[in-house]
Amino acid sequence: MSIYSYPLLCTRGAVIFPMQDLAVEVGRQVSIDAVNYSNAYNSNIVLVSQKDLTIDVPGPDDVYDHGTICRIKTSRERDDHLKVIFSGITRCRITKHFIKDDVNFVEVEEIQDTVSNDSEIEELTKRALAEFNAIAQKYNRPGFPIRQLNVFDASLASVLVDTFAQIYVQDIGIKQMFLEEANVNNRLEMMLEHIVKERNMEMIEQEINERVKDSIEDSQRDYYLREKLKAIKDELGGSDGGSDIDDLREMVENNPYPENVKEKAREEFKRYEMLPPTTGETGVIRTYLEWLLNVPWYQKSQDNENLEEASRVLDEDHYGLTKVKERILEYLAVKQMTNSLKSPIICLVGPPGVGKTSLAKSVARALDRKFVKISLGGVRDEAEIRGHRRTYLGALPGRIIQGMKRAGTLNPVFLIDEIDKMSSDYKGDPSSAMLEVLDPEQNSQFSDHYLEEPYDLSDVLFICTANYRDNIPAALLDRLEIIELSSYTEIEKQHIARNHLIKKQLDLNGLKENQMTLDDDMILYLIRHYTREAGVRQLERTIGTLCRKSVLMILKDNKKSVRITKKLINTWLGHEIYDYGTKEKKNQVGVVTGLAYTSFGGDILPVEVNYFEGKGALIVTGQLGDVMQESTKIALDFIKANAKKYNIPISFFENHDIHIHVPEGAVPKDGPSAGVTITTAIVSALTNKPVKKDLAMTGEVTLRGNVLPIGGLKEKSLAAHRSGITTIIIPKGNIKDLDDIPDTVKEDVQYIPVEKVDQVINEAIISD
Repeated sequence: MSIYSYPLLCTRGAVIFPMQDLAVEVGRQVSIDAVNYSNAYNSNIVLVSQKDLTIDVPGPDDVYDHGTICRIKTSRERDDHLKVIFSGITRCRITKHFIKDDVNFVEVEEIQDTVSNDSEIEELTKRALAEFNAIAQKYNRPGFPIRQLNVFDASLASVLVDTFAQIYVQDIGIKQMFLEEANVNNRLEMMLEHIVKERNMEMIEQEINERVKDSIEDSQRDYYLREKLKAIKDELGGSDGGSDIDDLREMVENNPYPENVKEKAREEFKRYEMLPPTTGETGVIRTYLEWLLNVPWYQKSQDNENLEEASRVLDEDHYGLTKVKERILEYLAVKQMTNSLKSPIICLVGPPGVGKTSLAKSVARALDRKFVKISLGGVRDEAEIRGHRRTYLGALPGRIIQGMKRAGTLNPVFLIDEIDKMSSDYKGDPSSAMLEVLDPEQNSQFSDHYLEEPYDLSDVLFICTANYRDNIPAALLDRLEIIELSSYTEIEKQHIARNHLIKKQLDLNGLKENQMTLDDDMILYLIRHYTREAGVRQLERTIGTLCRKSVLMILKDNKKSVRITKKLINTWLGHEIYDYGTKEKKNQVGVVTGLAYTSFGGDILPVEVNYFEGKGALIVTGQLGDVMQESTKIALDFIKANAKKYNIPISFFENHDIHIHVPEGAVPKDGPSAGVTITTAIVSALTNKPVKKDLAMTGEVTLRGNVLPIGGLKEKSLAAHRSGITTIIIPKGNIKDLDDIPDTVKEDVQYIPVEKVDQVINEAIISD
């Protein structure tokens, strides 16, 4: 038997047979070198397959010992590899591996085909040829050219089997078995045996398909591919590991969900099981089921019915706020008496920093309920409230249902913050969606677009907050129980700082009570000269600054404690920011102190009037809104109509321009309560008579000289008292609001109720 030496090329997952062509991409440098070196051997080379395809540099033990002697038909360079077409010549067995000129070489002996039984070659070849062409027709591939065959001999059979193995055998190990078998009879039998096995697999597949079709019910509850997979596992002796939503199904059956929720869940289970697990729809259904079943449908917390304990908790957390505390205790008392009560919808209205949000938390603590919060500030999409429909990509429930899931109970305290700051656009009106949430007659059947099942919100204690009552949509306002939280007085701020804020900031900054001392006088000094607000947020921040400065002094200067003094405050916080008592220093002509109600509580609003020769123009400055602009015109027209009464010549208005200015021109101002102030300032300026410096006023005026009632009297009174005003002129219609004024203010301030502008002028302007 002849021995030959050729370059060696190891292939990954490719086996070539004699009389067959094979295209291979050659990328390893050792393989490229072997291809190039084959030119010296008449382009002959030995191809052998690796046993382990992951090895980059295979050795003699890593390849099979049988391969194929091939001739290189074409070789083309492409980027960093070669595209080579090999043509198989004959089988070979490797007898030796060696290296020559850094190229892998092998010594091989050729293997010639053998025949063990000539008489059966023709019969086996005919059968194999028929099977070959049947398979080719089935897979729409070119068959073996039988028309050109006249003799069925061993050479034909060898080519036939090698062609079959090259094209239709996928397993590398089986291909290698065909290559290593030299006996043609045996290779024919191997081919027929392989075809029979494939046919048996097809028959098993067909049986599985039939079994699956028979198991599908009329309702098509179980999807075809899932049943097919189950049948395959049964055929292989395995078992189904169970559905990945069995836990959810168990939740439905073992918990007291409402019947409509159970029915909805069961429908979704059916849909889930009909879908293949790889589709995106299964994830959507699973997410929906998790939301549906994890939202509280039957879970409730037990309310604290101890009225004394609830009252103690409210008093412990908040100073004052009597009306709110009384309303919560009333709710508890009636609920305890009747054992059944729909929760009220309470709306706390007041300026920032007066404790609306913290009060809601205290209510939850007093009732021993869960607390959740959402903010509607800037919300303009209805879907934020009602959720998105499941047809949308990434759909989720609205904020209400999300909050209920976080709460985990049907009866939490649910804070809806900034309800006056909702807006609307083309996506919908969220305030309309809130009607169903906040209307006690509707919220037992709240509808969320994502959840699709009616949800009972009647046990939820909703508490809303707003800064401006006028900004709450009218339809919502009708459903709410409004409780006003006004600005704190200086005494209330002092009490809050002493009992709450200082302790809180000391803990936050790691100080003990004896390490920093802040007396009541210094608290009052901070309130008057470093904060001007309705609530206590800025006061808390200021106290926090003092605490941090104290910590630095204690650690840096090795002090044991720090006593806060006025000098220390001025050093740490800078010069006084606000002047306490910003009323006029002396009686002035054409200058009147008005009162305003802002989002930060009350404030004083001086109005200045001057005149000069001109053509009767009215000049208004100070960033006044439309309502105040109208007030200036009404005031001037009223004075023109009553010029004789005030000893003002009629010709004066034709020859003079009147300028009305409200200081702090960069700050927008508006509201229906400056009419009497503007009227008094004009009369004072035109008659050259001064206005009392210790007096302030509020009220709107009509063309007939009537004084109309206003809102925010408590806040305005607190601002006047803070500024050192001793007399306030108010509309007679606001006498009823004096009950809300703190006694400490009423002790220092005199209130003068009026009905006509003449009464205002007589009280305010100093006569000659």
